Amino acid sequence: MRLVIWIIKGVAALAAFGVTSIGILLGVLWLEHNTGITLPAPSGPHAIARNSFAWRDAAQSDRLAPLPGAPRELVGWIWYPAAIESASAARADYSPAPWRTAIEHQRGPLINNFLMRDLSRVGVHSASNADVSAQETAYPVVIMRGGLATLTTEYTILAEDLASHGYIVVGFDAPYRSAITVFPDGRVIKRTQENNAEAFAGDEQTRVVNMLLTAWSADVAFVLDQLEQLNDADSSGKFTGRLDMSRVGVFGHSLGGATALQFCHDDARCKVGINIDGAPYGSVIADGLDQPFMFIMADHGDMTDAVGREIEANIRSIYDRLAPEDRVRIKILGANHFNFSDGALLRSQMAQRVMRMLGILRLDGGRQLAITTHSVHRFFDAYLKETPVSGFEVLSPLYPEIELVE
Repeated sequence: MRLVIWIIKGVAALAAFGVTSIGILLGVLWLEHNTGITLPAPSGPHAIARNSFAWRDAAQSDRLAPLPGAPRELVGWIWYPAAIESASAARADYSPAPWRTAIEHQRGPLINNFLMRDLSRVGVHSASNADVSAQETAYPVVIMRGGLATLTTEYTILAEDLASHGYIVVGFDAPYRSAITVFPDGRVIKRTQENNAEAFAGDEQTRVVNMLLTAWSADVAFVLDQLEQLNDADSSGKFTGRLDMSRVGVFGHSLGGATALQFCHDDARCKVGINIDGAPYGSVIADGLDQPFMFIMADHGDMTDAVGREIEANIRSIYDRLAPEDRVRIKILGANHFNFSDGALLRSQMAQRVMRMLGILRLDGGRQLAITTHSVHRFFDAYLKETPVSGFEVLSPLYPEIELVE
């Protein structure tokens, strides 16, 4: 009888300890969630600003819409060098309030309150809707595309840093394929299940990915069309004549990187591109590219499994046919595929520290982003600005984690 009582007391103590531990854990996560954070300061000399547009063309239909005949429309985000007198304007929200509401509703309470930062407490460096800097007559344009359904603002660190080096950076979210898209008229449109590649496997997943690739590449073309119109006649006068549409770069992460590859293959308006850790898809694999291109890869080890070998072969098919002076391929030692976005800093840092202790993560997320911003602007500087190509070096003693791959 005493043994039974002892066992019951022991189990009760363990249960109490477990409940207490879980309570402490949730308390720490909740505190982290509610602690404000400011994104890393951009490394370039320009003050920066952000604006947004809703673009629509009823003459074009969106092939990924659930109902035929839906017009092509999307929300564009523009980061750009800001006039010094406008630099003190009100800061932009990391994510505007209607977007935050939609994001929080989609993610649910566990992710919102314990695994991610409160987006209303994330500080950025962009002024809201400021004038364009007069330091240059016009600035080169870079289109930025995130991974799969990831929202554009989740790459604010990359966009702000590039804009601070004298670029107009344009990203966009599109209905039915971005996780959500919130339009100024209040409509909230989610990704449809048919466009969710993660819901499929095998050949069916490949089919969906290729379908998305075609749509995202067409979206990039549509965005450039809208930017050309904006450059010709912006109703506010802010951007008229300020976009140098003869100097256009395209970059993206994951499927966004694959999109950059395919778009540069399809459209001569692309003068240079960067793929950040994206497996190539589409006709670019067989046809190759004419434009200078850079591959920035996470640390995936030897990639000796079947999937890894196929990805490596597809990258090689493109890379090996580029002129040696027009190609760069690097690996960031210890980098993780999912830490190229702001999530590296906005996801629970306690959870990431545990994953580093367990060896699941090897490189600090902030460090990975600093290396990436350095590499991106150095490559675009070489091909979209006056920087001599012969003087371009992505390797830096500041970042020994960068490994050149040939």
